[in-house]
Amino acid sequence: MRISDNPLRGQQFPAALLLAAAALGLLLANLATHDVIAGVLHAHIAVPGTALDLSVEEWVADGLLAVFFLVVAIELRHELTHGELDSPRKALQPAIAAGGGVIAPIIVYLLIAGPSAEAGTAGGWPIPTATDIAFALGVLAMFGKGLPPAVRVFLLALAILDDIIGIIFIAVLFAHDVNWLMFALAVVAVAVFGVLSRMLAKNGSAGIAVVMGVLGVVAWGLMALSGIHATIAGVMLGLVFSPAPAERTRHGLEPTVNGVILPVFAFVAAFVVIPHVSPTALSPAFWGILIALPVGKIIGIGLFGWLSMQLRPRGTEPALRLPDILAAGTLGGIGFTVSLLLANLAFAGDGEVRDQAILGVLGGSLIALLLSAIVVSARARSYRTLAAASE
Repeated sequence: MRISDNPLRGQQFPAALLLAAAALGLLLANLATHDVIAGVLHAHIAVPGTALDLSVEEWVADGLLAVFFLVVAIELRHELTHGELDSPRKALQPAIAAGGGVIAPIIVYLLIAGPSAEAGTAGGWPIPTATDIAFALGVLAMFGKGLPPAVRVFLLALAILDDIIGIIFIAVLFAHDVNWLMFALAVVAVAVFGVLSRMLAKNGSAGIAVVMGVLGVVAWGLMALSGIHATIAGVMLGLVFSPAPAERTRHGLEPTVNGVILPVFAFVAAFVVIPHVSPTALSPAFWGILIALPVGKIIGIGLFGWLSMQLRPRGTEPALRLPDILAAGTLGGIGFTVSLLLANLAFAGDGEVRDQAILGVLGGSLIALLLSAIVVSARARSYRTLAAASE
């Protein structure tokens, strides 16, 4: 099989695999298999000679997902320096729309799950702000045949900016009892990693690559011990990685991330028991996320995207028209990976609310997926009709 034929490097198959893994996790959590799998996920694995002692589900969320964030950070750096966000002109419209796509879901969530509704649920406001790049692009690839390339560019830029905001939320909001010495040592390890990556770009030494691998693991471990979420180490490593070897690394890791890491995380994160209660007894966090993801994203991205159109120089065409921005807004409501991580972090101290928040992420993302399939298909069909009429 040629590399270009590998479905794990595409967009549609990884998105379907991610959805299937989440569905399987949710199913097995609500069958007789629950106790056996839960026992495995809650089992602890310690690293001898260190203070690292995490459960299997923590190793997945903190360890495996750090590799995903490494790949994301490499893509972020490329887009910010040589891609779709490398100039203010390119970034303006998606940046404004991304801002709306963060602000509106937060407002919707707080209106439903704010302090007056139920103590403690207001802290879940970051959860519906995320857009899953892989999932959204996968749905666009499935249903958007005929749409202009600018729609994909806009969605990619929008999701990348969402990721930047999500990373900031993880780093700032969910740090606890920070050990600044461990953090400083992690930063030193990351800095040395960056220097070695430039040496690797010049001579391609296998020995340097091995040392970088060890340093990356050390940086992750120090970050985990610092009290700042360990996935931030993956972000920092990706940002300092020299471009040429970084791209080779991203290309090499892509099938593993899409085919193993993200599905495993989706399975573990979605392994929650559906509560046998009436809808009125469900946590406001569930309803806040369920509504904020599909509704808040459409309102925020649509409104702020329209505002961005008004800021363009007089007489110039907008980068994207409002109906296409609204189509992108429906795709933006597919939160999934980062939203699931944020749900675990926001309600780490309350298992019942955390599980309902995760169900809210799954339900809200599914609603957004179905809605985006309808809207994107209709928009693509209109473009195909126009193209046929002009022939």
